Amino acid sequence: MDGERPEVSEFGSVDPAPASDGNIVSNLRNTICDEDEKMFQRMRALFALRNIGGEESVDALAAAFGSASALLKHEIAYVLGQMQDDHAVPHLIERLEDLDEDVMVRHEAAEALGAIGNRSAMTTLEKFVNDEEIVVAESCEVAIDLLNWVSSKRLDY
Repeated sequence: MDGERPEVSEFGSVDPAPASDGNIVSNLRNTICDEDEKMFQRMRALFALRNIGGEESVDALAAAFGSASALLKHEIAYVLGQMQDDHAVPHLIERLEDLDEDVMVRHEAAEALGAIGNRSAMTTLEKFVNDEEIVVAESCEVAIDLLNWVSSKRLDY
């Protein structure tokens, strides 16, 4: 690089790849789901979908949970948490409940559920608070505490 610093996204993070310039969700979905595409391009599509937002983008991101890459699936869970879209909750619950899923993905799905703040995830989080994978158990504990904290703040209004 020529001394330029990466841009901070509207989500307050510095992304590992710049968002793709494309804004057609179906094209971005094809890119992120293409196992033959370079990971850098798939990450660019991921951040573009996050930036676009909405249910169609959530569904495109969730479609890529079928990827062989645990890294990509971890990033998908992370950005779904950033988006805070309730439409992502069932997709994240599915990842957390899949005991064959990589532990890194399961842990990030739990944290994303906490970040979204939808109490419909509480039963699932409680189910895995004693998971044999300690990072998953601890992530569920943090997510439960976050959900309870958000609820208590809402009651203060």
